[in-house]
Formats: sequence, C-alpha cells, structure tokens
Amino acid sequence: MFQTFSGNSKRARQVNLSGQNTNPFAAAGWGGSASGTRKTVANAQQERQQRQQERDRLNAAKRIQRTWRGHRTREELANSRRKVWDESNEELGTSSDSSELVVKQVKLIVAFFNRRHRDDIERLAILCQKIQKFGHEEFLRLPQVQIHRRRLASITLEALQSLLPSSSSILLQFLVVLIDGNPKCFPAISQAYYTLLSTICAQETCANIDNNILLSAIRTPLIQRVDHNNDLTLLDAYAAFALYYLTTPNLNTVLGGLEKLASVVEVGAISAALIREFASNAEIAIENDARLWLLAHFISLHRLQKRNNQESNYIRALSMQLSSSSVDIVGRIDVNDPTSLQDLDDDETDSRSASPLPKFIEDELLSLVNQDSITGLLEKFNVDYAKASAAGEEDASLLASYSLTLLRIFPRRGDEIRMWLYLGSMTIPRGGQIPALKFFWSAMSQTTIFSAIQADSKSALAILRAQSATSSASTSQIDMSKDREWRTILLFLELYIFVLRFTDDEEFLAGSKSAFDQSEAPTSRIRASALPLEDIKRLTLFLKNLAFTTYYNAGELSDDEQHMIEGGLGSYFGTSDSSIFGQQRDEQKSKRISKRPFAGVAGMTFSYVRTLVTGVMRMLYERDSRRHFLPKGHWLMTSRFDMEGFIPSVVLEEERQHEAREDGDEENDANADGYESNNAMTLVGNSMTRRAVQIESMRRQQQKAARKKTLAAIGPRLEVLQNMPFVIPFETRVQVFREFVYLDQSRRRDGNVDPDIWRMSLIQQSRMAPRSHRAAHDLLGRHHAKIRRGSLFEDAFQQFYDLREGLKEPIQITFVDKFDTAEAGIDGGGVTKEFLTSVTNEAFKEGHKWFVANDQNLLYPNPVVIDEIRQRLKQFGYEEGSPEWQDATQDALKRFEFLGRIVGKCLYEGILVDIGFAGFFLLKWAASGGGAVESGYRANINDLRDMDESLYQGLLKLKNYPGNVEDFSLDFTIVDEVSLEGEPSETIVKELMPNGSNIAVTNENRLLYVSYVARHRLQLQPYRQTQAFLKGLGEIIKPSWLSMFNQSELQTLVGGDASEIDVEDLRLNTQYGGVYQIGDDGQEHDTIKLFWHVLKHLDDEDRRKVLKYVTSTPRAPLLGFSQLNPRFSIRDAGGDESRLPSTSTCVNLLKLPRYSTASVLKSKLLYAVNSGAGFDLS
Repeated sequence: MFQTFSGNSKRARQVNLSGQNTNPFAAAGWGGSASGTRKTVANAQQERQQRQQERDRLNAAKRIQRTWRGHRTREELANSRRKVWDESNEELGTSSDSSELVVKQVKLIVAFFNRRHRDDIERLAILCQKIQKFGHEEFLRLPQVQIHRRRLASITLEALQSLLPSSSSILLQFLVVLIDGNPKCFPAISQAYYTLLSTICAQETCANIDNNILLSAIRTPLIQRVDHNNDLTLLDAYAAFALYYLTTPNLNTVLGGLEKLASVVEVGAISAALIREFASNAEIAIENDARLWLLAHFISLHRLQKRNNQESNYIRALSMQLSSSSVDIVGRIDVNDPTSLQDLDDDETDSRSASPLPKFIEDELLSLVNQDSITGLLEKFNVDYAKASAAGEEDASLLASYSLTLLRIFPRRGDEIRMWLYLGSMTIPRGGQIPALKFFWSAMSQTTIFSAIQADSKSALAILRAQSATSSASTSQIDMSKDREWRTILLFLELYIFVLRFTDDEEFLAGSKSAFDQSEAPTSRIRASALPLEDIKRLTLFLKNLAFTTYYNAGELSDDEQHMIEGGLGSYFGTSDSSIFGQQRDEQKSKRISKRPFAGVAGMTFSYVRTLVTGVMRMLYERDSRRHFLPKGHWLMTSRFDMEGFIPSVVLEEERQHEAREDGDEENDANADGYESNNAMTLVGNSMTRRAVQIESMRRQQQKAARKKTLAAIGPRLEVLQNMPFVIPFETRVQVFREFVYLDQSRRRDGNVDPDIWRMSLIQQSRMAPRSHRAAHDLLGRHHAKIRRGSLFEDAFQQFYDLREGLKEPIQITFVDKFDTAEAGIDGGGVTKEFLTSVTNEAFKEGHKWFVANDQNLLYPNPVVIDEIRQRLKQFGYEEGSPEWQDATQDALKRFEFLGRIVGKCLYEGILVDIGFAGFFLLKWAASGGGAVESGYRANINDLRDMDESLYQGLLKLKNYPGNVEDFSLDFTIVDEVSLEGEPSETIVKELMPNGSNIAVTNENRLLYVSYVARHRLQLQPYRQTQAFLKGLGEIIKPSWLSMFNQSELQTLVGGDASEIDVEDLRLNTQYGGVYQIGDDGQEHDTIKLFWHVLKHLDDEDRRKVLKYVTSTPRAPLLGFSQLNPRFSIRDAGGDESRLPSTSTCVNLLKLPRYSTASVLKSKLLYAVNSGAGFDLS
C-alpha cells in the first residue's frame, strides 16, 4: 500500500495555467492537423503585420518628403521675397513714388516674416522707420495696408518677443499705433502683449524706452472708443492688463512710482474685469506671488486715484483677490514677527520657513486694516436701505462678507478690525446715529435663519445641511439669500465676542432700548451697545440651539478641517462667468468642483463657525453663572436626550472613543516612524523635496481631522458634554465624571479598582510568573514613599514626579520623623488622604512661592515666579540660555506640573481638599478640555477683577474717562514688577502689541488697550506656569472630563459642596466602631443620639468646623456624604468625660468619649474644634 494513497484511485486532474505546451512531441512536428492549422494562421498573421509595417514606413517616408518639399518651397519663396524686399529697399533712395514701394514691402514682409530670422526683425525695424516718416496714421489708413494691419500687429509683437531681454522703442511705438488704429485686433494678442510689457519691466529693459512710450503702450488698449463701443472688448483688455501686467514685481520701483500709471488706467474697469475673471470658478493661471503683486498694485492704484472706498465693485474685486491669496497672506505676513511663531502648532512647522512678504505688498495689505479703511466701509450703509431696499440688503451682505474676509486673512489684526467696526455708527431715519453693533444685531434678529433656529433647535440641522452640501457650482438664489443672512450673523458674533471681553458686568446689565428711533445717545458707547436682557435671552436660545446641532451632529456636518480658501467665490457676489481666459479652463472646471467655504466667505469653515458660536455662548454662560440674569433652567436641553439612559450611553461612547484613539495612536506611531525616517533622509541625502514634506504634513493633518470626525460621530453626547456641558444638569455630569474615573481605574488596574486587591493581584501574578516578579516588585516600590513631616512637598516631588500618569495607581505612604522612624497610623486609604491633603496645604498655603492669593484668598499661579528665578540667576552671573538657566526654569515648571498631578490625584480618588482657586484660573481648566480652539480660554476684564481689584478699577476709569486719555501719556506697553526677597523691586517693560512703545493710547483705541492689558495679565504673563500645571492635571484627569464643568462647579469638585450641611444625609452615611456600633436592635448609642442632636442644632458655620475637624474639609461631597472617601466614622474614646474629642482625618474618624449630657458634648466638641486638637490627643 502506498503511503500517499488518498482513497481515490482516479487519476488527479492536472491543470496547466502557464499557457505553455507541455506535449513533448509537439516540438518534433508530431502534433497532428490541429497544431499545423494554428501554426499556419500564426504565420499568416505575422506576414500580414510585416506588410502593414512596410506600408506604414512608405507612407511615413512620403509624409516626410512632402513636408520637407513644402518647407523647402516655402523657404525658397520666402527667400525670394526677401530678395525682392531688399531690392525694393535699395530703390527707395531713387524712386519718386516711395509710398508704393513701402506698401509693397508691407505686403512682402507679412508674407515672409519669421521671428527666428534675425534679419527679418531688422527689416521690420527699417520698415517701421520708413512708415514713421510718412506718418503712422496716414500710411495705415491706405486701403492697400488696412487688410494687413492685424498681421502687422502680430509680427511686430513676435519681433519684440524675440528681442528680449533687449527692446526696441520703434517697434513698440509701431505696435501701439497698430492697436490704436484697429482695436479689434487686440483681443487675439492681449495676453501676449501685456506679458511682453511685464517682461520688459521685470527685466528692467524699459530703461531703453521712454516712460511716455511705455505708459502709452499700457494705456492705448484700455481706451474707451466711441466708434468701437464694445464693453466686452474693453473688459477683455483690462483683464489682460490686470492678470499679465499688474502681476509684475516691483512696478513701483521700475516705473518710479505708480502715480503716472494710475493716471492712465481706470480702476473701476479693472475691478469689473477681475470680478469676471475670479467669478469663473476656475483657477487663474498665475503664480501665487504674482497674485500678491496684482493685489498690492490694485490697492495702490485705487488709493492713488482717490476713489470712494465704498464702491461695490472695488470691494467685490478686493474680496475675491484676498480670498485667492489668503493662504500666502496668512502664512507670510507675520513671518518677521517673532511673536507669531508662538501661535504655530506642530503641524504648522512648514510655515516657519515661509519667506516674508515684500515690503510694498505688506504695506499695501496693511493699509486695508487701518482705521480709515474700516470705518469708511460703514458710511455707505444706511438703516433705511437695510429695512426696505434689496440693493441695501446686498450692500450690507457685501460689507459683512468683506469684513469677515479681513478677519480671517488678518487674524493677528482681528482685534483692531473689530474695534474700528465697533466704533462705527449707522444713520437712523430721523438723522441720529446708533452703534454698529446694534445695527447688526437688528439685521441678524430679522433673518429667517435666526428666527427658525431660535424657535426650534431641530431646525438648525436642515439649515446647516444646506450650507455644508452646497458646492460652488450649484449656488442658487436661495443659497445666496441664506449666505447673506449667515454673513450678517457671523459679523455680529465677531463684534459681540470682542465687546464682551471689555464689558464689565454693570455695563452688560445696563442694556438700553434697541429701537432705532431712540434719539438720545447714552454717555457711554459700551452702554449704548449693550443689548436688553430680553434680546440676550433670544440670542442665547439661538446660540444654544445652533451650537447643540453643530456638536451633536458633528460627524455629519464636519468639513474635515479643509482649507477652503481658493476658487469659486465670484458666484457668491452675483457675477457671471464669461471670461475669454476662463473658456480655456471649462473642461478642468467640469472635472473639479471644490467645496465652497461657509457662506462664501474666504477661509470660513464649519469648524470656525462652530468655534465662534461656542465662544460667544460660553462667554454669556460664564457671565450668567457669575451674576444670574437668565431664568433658572434656561441653559438646559434635557428634552433632546433620554435622560434615564443618558449616563450608560455616555459611558459607552467614552469606551468606544477610547478604543478608536488607541487604534489611531498605533497607526500614528507607525506613520510617525516613517515620517521621521523620511526627514532624516532629507537632511542627509536631500532625497525628499520640500514639496514632498509639505504633502506629508498635509496628509497627517487630514488623518488627524478624519480621526477627529470619527470620534465626533462615535460620541455625539460626549461632544455636547465637553463643549456645552451646561445643557445637562450638574448632578448628572458629576455622576458621569465618577463613572469615567471608575472606568479608567478598572481599565488600568485590570478590573481591580480596590487598592489592596490590586496590590494582591500583582503579587499573585508575580508568583505565578516568576519572570514578572521583578517588574511587580519595582512597580509597587515606585508607588511607595517615605515622607518627612517637615518636608512634605519636596519629598513628594522627589519620589513621585517620575511616575507621571502612573500616579493614578494606588500609592503607599509612610510618614517618618527626622530620625527616619515610621509613625504609627491607621491605613486603608487614610494615610494616602492625609498625605494628599497635607501636601496641598503645604504647597498652596504655607508661604510657598508657586501660588499667590487674591483679595478673596483664592489661589492662582504666581505670574512672576519665572521672572524672579531668572532675575536671581542673573545676579549669580548665569547667562540667559546657559544649561544652569534652562535647568532652573524647567525645575520650577516641573513643580507646577507636579502640583497639577497632586490636585488631579485628589479628584481621581474623590478626596476633597480645602483649597479655593480663583475663578479665571478654574476657567482655564475647563478651557483645556476641548482639545481645540472652541474651548479656549478668552481673557476679559471681569476675570481681571479676580486677580487684581485695583488694576480692574483703574482700567474701568480709563475706559469711561470723559476727557482725552492722551493726557495720561500711556502707550501699548506694560510694566511687570519683579521683587526678590530683601532687595528692591525691579521692573520689566513689555510691549502689548508689535511696536507698542510707539503707539499712544487714545480715546479711539483705549478699548484695545484694556483688552490687551487683561490678556497680558491673565494669559500671557502666567502662560508657562499655567500650562505646566494643566499638563500635570491633564495626566491624571482627562482634560475632556474637566471641560464638563464651569469654574464654580470645578471648585465644588475640588473642595466640596458649599451649600448648607445636610445633617440627616451625614447621619445616614456614617459608620460606627467600638461600643457605638449599632446592634441587632438597630438603635443608636445614647452618646451618638446626643451627638446628632447637638450637630443638628448648631449653626451651619459650626457644622462646617466640625466637618473640617474630622475630614479636613468644611464642605460636603458633590453627590452627598455617600461619596465621602473614606466614610465618615465615629468610634468611642472611653468613658472619661473630661477628655476632648479627637480625630484621625486620614480616615475621616471622630473619636468621641461617651458623654452623658448634650451640654457637655457640645462644649467639649466646640472646644476641640476651635482649638484645633486632633490626632495628637487620640
């Protein structure tokens, strides 16, 4: 029996997939008739193919011969004509009728001219000189010559192109005369003509040509002619002039200024031509730098002609060009400003190497954002038009679009733009003035979008879907109408978020009547701009409903963070596509239709709109949470959720997002390795071009955006919780927070949340797997520390800093004295609590320099601590940037980071600490949670009150000063004071804006000064300290969890509930030990009954003292005393009634002697509480 026998005696089928003949006899010719037939057919096909190839070779030879014979014949004919031309040229000196000979030469030269023949160009120059002697106009009017004028223009242009880089004024003059006499010939050569003039100027060969000739050459095709009144032809000429001449670099230098050029062109016609070109929805075939030069020259020509800045066509053309060049402007205008690099993130490193804009372009662009340019825009728009005129509505939309474009393209000058707009006023029917902010509020509140979204939160989805789905090629009248409304809404929000930053609570709540017919102007513009509370209520409903939809449906509506900068904006200005240059790109346009920007505004994305809406909404909510002016429950949106299943649903979304992040992190790590290796290759072998690096960076950004969109789709409830948490009740959010912590603990500890069980599981695992014994021992060893009572913070920092996120795991603390002798104590989580509360008390309260307190004894990071360290290093002789300098600075920041982890550990373990933080500092905790700009902290003057009351009052007086603030001789600088112990204070002057020391504070810009001072004190000065603290805090508590709470709620999370102590709740959640333990009868001990009787009849202040005496914090946990960790406990301390009660705060234990009367118990308890007796008397 064969070992390979499978049980089937049938021969296995053999399949040949190689296409080769496996028959060994086929090669010997023993194949049979079928094989011979295939061979005969193959031979016939091969012979047929050979015959066809031979025919093709013969036909090709014939074509070559025919072409050569034709070329040779033409050359012979041209040469013969050249010979005749030369002979006639010799006859000119002797002939009496030389005009006929010149006409003959014209006919000859248009027939034989070839730009590759240098002598032909010389013949043409000679002919031009002869025609000039006869007089250009008279000679070209001859009937025999007129039919050749178009061809003459063409060959003259070719001759000038061939002469480059040199030039010929005779030929140029002749070409200008030809165009002037026959304008119809110009469209065919317009692009080449102005490209020639551009090249002449760019190569500085125009020095050989008189300026008047050059200006005449520029102007002649642009003349409006009565006998050739063709607007389309003139528009084509201006389009060519703009796209192919105004794109020339440094025209201002080459021409010795643009004044003469401005005198011979019409900017209105340039505007109309550019509108048509940019409205074609196709890429204008000019380089990015050329676009910038076109824009700069266009702005300069308009200014030099002293035209009205409010011309609609000018604003349209300007908006389109800004849109087209926005990426280059944003990336290059602030390259030379070192402070601009602070705003770049890791994904924008390519922008650092961008070249700065030329000085001329930068100056012209910045002229758009000065006071005159911005405020002048408002002069055109009258309230009467806005109420009843369609033209007025279009103008208002145009203003809004242009203003929004400026804000997106000049972000670092956004506050200045907003300020000048805010300071503008609008005319009312009676002839008075109203603030621009109220004008735009009125226009916004009358839009159908505002009315629909305010009335029903569900209507926002359909409205936003229409915006996100519309492409630039399918814009209808309805879309344009909605775009106009969106622009008005967005401009109001841009202005309002700026105003809220410097409006204090008193001015905010002093809103005047919003009717336009109000004739008496209030004394303060801020008060005049304040909205009535009823209007604010309507506004908050609109913002809340809109923001909810943008987050809950983010997965559907998100635009993937695409940069929608270029192309297709003309259609949103109501222009048509009829360009001669656009016709060549119709095919490309049909293949590529880009997604249009939101509301047709350059660079406006769905993400930015959501940012803006959320920013205004959060600022109003923060103000309402500080001083309630809206009805209770106004912010809630519980009707949009199933609240019974809300918490499990949110927890499930958190789990899914965690899994998605882990998958994304693995993929990003792999991509990052490849990216770094490519960068290494670039540095070593230059094998990767800069363009490839940019493409890779863009790909990573797209991956990041796609991942963010996926996370939003997975967790719509989480998106709402993290960005607008106030729509959910506070108690529900606290439960969600605790569930998140429990889920994280379970995930990190393999399901063993209890610290002791976790430690035991590690020990058991090490016993079962001896190889992991060492790892388990090291892990437990890193989480154990000996702490000296006299050096709590420093010992904790030295032993636990390197744990970083590992501080989430249970830690073990042994307190030792100065002799390294361990203290006796009760453990079970209690010593950890004692350690955390002691460290926070020492670090935050006992004279450490890391945090300082305001007038209300609320803490915030010391803003000058880094400056003090640097100043001390200077005194010791260390140079800035030295290793010692860097180490000292980093060491201080590490301590801030560690303090953040300690506070995070308290939140993570549910341990309350008696620390109060300043409101503006707590706002930064919440602001760190969104992971995006929509949740970013925005400094305002009201937050400054929490830091420095005197500075706040001083800024209020400056803001409302009725006289001329220039009397105070202020500029845009600020003085930081650094004081070292035992030494006089030193001052450091810092600029609040670029060149701030040379910018005086005036009545017009004082609001900007107030805003910048608040930003410096609250954001910039303590930036590094705050970021370090938030980094440490975020390593323990996910920032997205913190974003679920406002500043007062976060303080409650840290220190407990500030409401009245609920004695009954405490009684229900108290554990008893010793003789106080409740027996089978369920009755409390008599002393325990006396204790609760006494506690119930104490006032709330004394109750808080008792609670702090036992637990180290005077406030109850958020969700009641059932959440106190460890539980509140009472144990008997013997029958000696003369003894005071004592405590072990580490385990929340009250050791209470068995008192027999309520009066004795009360007196002893209050005495112990007020004297601070504690563990030492136990």
